[in-house]
Amino acid sequence: MAGGSLLMLLDDISVILDDVSAMTKVAAKKTTGVLADDLALNAEQVSGVKANRELPVVWAVAKGSFVNKLIIVPAALLISAVYPPLVTFLLMCGGLYLAYEGAEKVIHRFWPHLLPHDEEQGARLQANAENVDLVALEKQKIKGAVRTDFILSAEIIVIALGSAVASGATLMQKSIVLSIIAVAITVGIYGLVAGIVKIDDAGLYLMDKESDFQQKVGKFLFTAAPKLMKFLSIAGTIAMFLVGGGILVHGIGFLEHGVEDLADLTGIFESVTTTLLNGVIGFIIGAAVVAIFTIIGKIRGKDDKPSSAH
Repeated sequence: MAGGSLLMLLDDISVILDDVSAMTKVAAKKTTGVLADDLALNAEQVSGVKANRELPVVWAVAKGSFVNKLIIVPAALLISAVYPPLVTFLLMCGGLYLAYEGAEKVIHRFWPHLLPHDEEQGARLQANAENVDLVALEKQKIKGAVRTDFILSAEIIVIALGSAVASGATLMQKSIVLSIIAVAITVGIYGLVAGIVKIDDAGLYLMDKESDFQQKVGKFLFTAAPKLMKFLSIAGTIAMFLVGGGILVHGIGFLEHGVEDLADLTGIFESVTTTLLNGVIGFIIGAAVVAIFTIIGKIRGKDDKPSSAH
């Protein structure tokens, strides 16, 4: 009897693992688009630091990402069990933040006079001018990257949770699927980010070799590195609009229907049109939020100024 019970237990475990494996594959496929955006955003977020601090910064953000997952996975499971609509509301808040962050970057790049003084940019210029340590700026950059990671991680986990729920997963199966996805995306994303930010160092290493082929490869990597980082910076900003706009569109009924109706008119380009419209809407909403915060900031600034003596 004991042997039979053990075999039955092993068989049950095998079935559960098979189901979890299938659900994890489905969840991974559904989160592929967000993972690409996550990679671009994180590579862009950790760029601009000193070469000898690149890997420590990536490691610091990766640790923050693991902490984010430790919070998000249990919270997502709890919220989905107690009050599912709250998941959508929190995602909407995250989408709004991404759209705002992206719009602020674009406006600062092309119309800086529209924004108040950028404290981070000022600190960077002052630090570079005085040739001092950028510890404070680095910490601020890490905090910003971890904040952005939290929102993207939340969306990835919620998408994975949705696919697991659709598959009829039990609580244990959902927990295992989300845990696997959380660990895999964190290791994968930050492993790739670490590799990307060190491409120029790899190029310099190969350029010192005696082989002509290795020197050519090294020169190519060294010259390509800044171009790749610039591309990822642009891609990261665009990703903020695509992801943020996509979240907001899906959460607002009339916007979702409007986008679907317009996309239907383009036939085979429906998915491309949908993505572009999500990005445009993300930028418009983000710019509106930037304008609101800028106006509020100016009003507060005026209120804080001491009144002149009469």
